[in-house]
Amino acid sequence: MTVENPEPRHEDPKMLRRAFGSFATGVTVVTTGGPVPHAMTANSFTSVSLEPPLVLICVDRGALMHEHLTSNGYFGVSVLASHQEGVAMHFANRWRTLGAAQFDEVDWTPGRTTGVPMLDGTLASFECELWRTYDGGDHTIFIGRIVSLHQQTDRDALLVFKGRFREISPDWTEVSA
Repeated sequence: MTVENPEPRHEDPKMLRRAFGSFATGVTVVTTGGPVPHAMTANSFTSVSLEPPLVLICVDRGALMHEHLTSNGYFGVSVLASHQEGVAMHFANRWRTLGAAQFDEVDWTPGRTTGVPMLDGTLASFECELWRTYDGGDHTIFIGRIVSLHQQTDRDALLVFKGRFREISPDWTEVSA
């Protein structure tokens, strides 16, 4: 067995990013509401706890979303379905129009509990109250307590793997000969 570069080198963040990209993850859009709503595409999302119901997202300290999350008490996470690659690209575009206008090109609904923009057509959506934050190097780890959720079970997921969007293949059905 050959192991190349057993320790990540700080002078090569591209290599580290490629290595992280070898883990397939789902794709989400994180949203905040208030007078100036904001959204961003993110794949650093995971469940933390069932009791209390907690999720986490990690956001770069230099991202606009970081400022929005720290100034709002609530955020939303929409887990994208396989047909929503365009939505992911839209909210990943750093040159898109910001504020409420960035939501003009997508279908969304105000969250039932918080009013935070929640995207339509997703696999699942979570409205969260900011619960805790932790230092995560060049990122902050935001933990949210789920205050509302919605799940759609008849859709396939959008994934990112090795820096490219992918879809989960449909379930295989056994064919008898």
